[in-house]
Formats: sequence, C-alpha cells, structure tokens
Amino acid sequence: MSLEDRILFVDGEAIVIDKPEGLPVDAPRAGGDSIEARINELSLGFKRPPVPMHRLDRDTSGCLLLARNPRARAVFQQAFEGGTVTKSYLAVLDGVVSGDEGLIELPIAKVSSARGGWRMVPDDSGKPSATRWRRIAEADGQSLVELQPLSGRTHQLRVHAARGLGAAIVGDPVYSLPDDAELGGMVLPDSGMLLHAWRLVVPRDPKAAIDVTAPVPDRFGRWLDYLP
Repeated sequence: MSLEDRILFVDGEAIVIDKPEGLPVDAPRAGGDSIEARINELSLGFKRPPVPMHRLDRDTSGCLLLARNPRARAVFQQAFEGGTVTKSYLAVLDGVVSGDEGLIELPIAKVSSARGGWRMVPDDSGKPSATRWRRIAEADGQSLVELQPLSGRTHQLRVHAARGLGAAIVGDPVYSLPDDAELGGMVLPDSGMLLHAWRLVVPRDPKAAIDVTAPVPDRFGRWLDYLP
C-alpha cells in the first residue's frame, strides 16, 4: 500500500499518516524499506518532500507528523520542544497494573555491549522522563492502557511500561526480557508489538490545532471491543 493511502490529515503545512507497524521511519543501516526510502510518495505535488517531525519505533503503528515546508517545520519543532504536543498511545501490557491511573517518573539512559546490543534502562543519572497512564481494561492477566509521554526519550513508553508499571508491552522483543538478558533472542508473536500511536494533537495558533486519531489496527484483536 502506498503511504499516500495512509494519510489521515493533510494541508499546506502538515501531513499525518498512519504508519504501519514493521516499517521504520529512518532507513535501517542494513538496508530495507522505510518511510525515508518512500518519502516521495508523500510529496503530493510539492517540489520538496515532507520531513518527519518525530519518530515511532519500527514495530509501533499510528500517527506520524510530517512538515511540508521549512516554516511549518520550525513551528512544529518549537511545539515539540515546548511540550505543547499531546501524544496518546494504546498498549496492551503482559500483566495486571495496580491502580487506575498515575504518573511514571523514571529517568532512563542508554547502555550497550558488543554481545547484547543497546537498550534503554532506568538510571538515576539518566535523562528525566515522565509518562501519564490510564487503565482502560483488563482480561486474562493482561491490561489495555493509554499512555501519554510528557517527554520524548527513546523507547520511553516501553521502558516505563516494563520497569515503571512492572508489565512489558505484549510482543516487545527487548523490554519483556530481564535487563541482563542477551538481546535478539525473542520471536515476536503473530500480532507483533501491541503499541499504537492513537492520537496526536499539535497546536498551531492562530490556526486550529491538528487533532488526528489513527484507527486501532486489527492486531489488537479482542481489545478493540473495549474502545469507543
């Protein structure tokens, strides 16, 4: 499917697409498909292709904002840096969380090794990171939650779920493992990782804000019944 077919919002400043899971935003070092490699599918008659304003992990689906011109890029960058962009994610966690809602404040840092590769871990000397969470439903020892990152750290939601809430995101090939485990040994379930960038709100005063919701993909299965 063309990326143009996945557009959720478009005007002269912005495009929001529903990024499919399994497709990285940046071109992988080893090569292969990516948003970057197919960016011309989103030019839509403009001479300059749009520029992604944030990143979603390869296995995360949902709302991805792209700027269509340098002025819009500067405005959106300021909004992200100023913390005025609202991002809401849906995730299925492999465990039952305690409570109905809360705030995770857990600084994280990057660690790496030649044997295990790299990952993000909780670290008091790491970058401050905060995530609001809300439980939507529970079933068979798993939880459907809404996650709202208040900071934009790499793998933040995945670490905060696994280490802050004590329940990794279903299908997460890294953070469902102990911190000292060798990476790369887990096979994703048929559903893939159940993390979806559900809603994106970007202020654009004096214009109306961009407010987009991405359809929840079929891989969420029975959890679709718990959503409005």
